[in-house]
Amino acid sequence: MNTPAHLLLGAAAFGKRGQRRTFWAAMAGGLAPDLSLYLLAGGALFLFGIPPRVVFDELYFSDTWQAIFAVDNSVFVWGALLALALWRRSDWGLAFAAAGLLHLALDFPLHHDDGRPHFWPVSDWVFESPLSYWDRAHGAGWIAPIEAALAALAAVWIWLTRPGWAIAIAVGALLAAQLYVAWVWLFVFGM
Repeated sequence: MNTPAHLLLGAAAFGKRGQRRTFWAAMAGGLAPDLSLYLLAGGALFLFGIPPRVVFDELYFSDTWQAIFAVDNSVFVWGALLALALWRRSDWGLAFAAAGLLHLALDFPLHHDDGRPHFWPVSDWVFESPLSYWDRAHGAGWIAPIEAALAALAAVWIWLTRPGWAIAIAVGALLAAQLYVAWVWLFVFGM
């Protein structure tokens, strides 16, 4: 899934009404499994001027980048964080870890040839799903509208809880980003 959808779904599922701290923690948990990709790709593209083709066709699949992705996309790492949050009885920790696990659960069936080793350190196996959230050859033409609809429903759910201006604006920006990505994939690239 696209990152804005992960943030919206995580916040809708695990952000508690009236508790801004858990909302922001759920948003952070929805982002965290993708954060290393943004840092690595952003650094490669904008700091080092490496062409996008090299970043996404070569570096993304390199052993070094995959080793980093293995850690922040491991169900065992996120499960340990969830167990720690439960043990500590931390509402914000629970929201963070649960949103991270939701992110992994949604990514697992939607990455065809660009998945992550979700079972590290036990295994380096990567599931190659028949579906992809972005690849037209693997169902993105019908997955993208479903993803956009789920993100919109999550945004409406959050807005209905009257979260305050800062959260409402953040949710609106994320929804706009998600809808823009869906529009680009569906209409610009002709899915």
